[in-house]
Amino acid sequence: MAAVDDLQFEEFGDAATSLAANPDATTISIEDPHETPKHQPGPLGGSGREEDDELLGNDDSDKTELLAGQKKSSPFWTFEYYQTFFDVDTYQVFDRIKGSLLPIPGKNFVRLYIRSNPDLYGPFWICATLVFAIAISGNLSNFLIHLGEKTYHYVPEFQKVSIAATIIYAYAWLVPLALWGFLMWRNSKVMNIVSYSFLEIVCVYGYSLFIYIPTAILWIIPQKAVRWILVMIALGISGSVLAMTFWPAVREDNRRIALATIVTIVLLHMLLSVGCLAYFFDAPEMDHLPTTTATPNQTVAAAKSS
Repeated sequence: MAAVDDLQFEEFGDAATSLAANPDATTISIEDPHETPKHQPGPLGGSGREEDDELLGNDDSDKTELLAGQKKSSPFWTFEYYQTFFDVDTYQVFDRIKGSLLPIPGKNFVRLYIRSNPDLYGPFWICATLVFAIAISGNLSNFLIHLGEKTYHYVPEFQKVSIAATIIYAYAWLVPLALWGFLMWRNSKVMNIVSYSFLEIVCVYGYSLFIYIPTAILWIIPQKAVRWILVMIALGISGSVLAMTFWPAVREDNRRIALATIVTIVLLHMLLSVGCLAYFFDAPEMDHLPTTTATPNQTVAAAKSS
């Protein structure tokens, strides 16, 4: 056991001086709590930890990236793959409908409403509602036109639903597909062309058709002048949405090609609206025209005169 004299506290000077005099001595440094501790080198391999965290992100960002990667890697035959296309709330749908009804000059509909979260929920239900609005309004318009005729017997034309569905959904999918392919082809020719995804183009076309839902309902009015005024208003609103959206995508291209593209988009849109009005509302009903039956006396008189 060490002697009592050996267990005495002594006041030493600087720790570095003590270590230089006695290398085997053990020193304990008690720092002032108000003094800011000096930076000490960490363990091997931990010097760039903060820089790595900034580059790689924290745990939350890692989880977010992992979840995003899992969503992107879902096979196309799974429900999760298509669930992302309908991940939109009611506020976003109403905001996009309002944007399609009130286009702002100089504002791009895709960048303003769609690009953050393109969806198929709004376009799908807008097209479905438009199909039934055109079919029902066409039947009701036909009934009101012939109302009061004694020889007219109303027969519901259910085939108008399937015809309207074929026309509307073919337009809402095939035209955007052709336009997307054309823009991809021109993007390979002109590198600074603004590009849109196929989903964004379908979304623009779907929301641009919303104006035709109230228009189709008002087409019940049996006045051709009123119907054509309504179709011109609807065509002007929805056509301006399409023109202002796709003009930035082609304006850097050849001038003639750019103008021809916009004119083709508007003409196809006009063909849809005018075609629906002419077929479902202004088509002549030949099988409902009153037929006159000749009496025997009239037949004999006609034979004698001949």
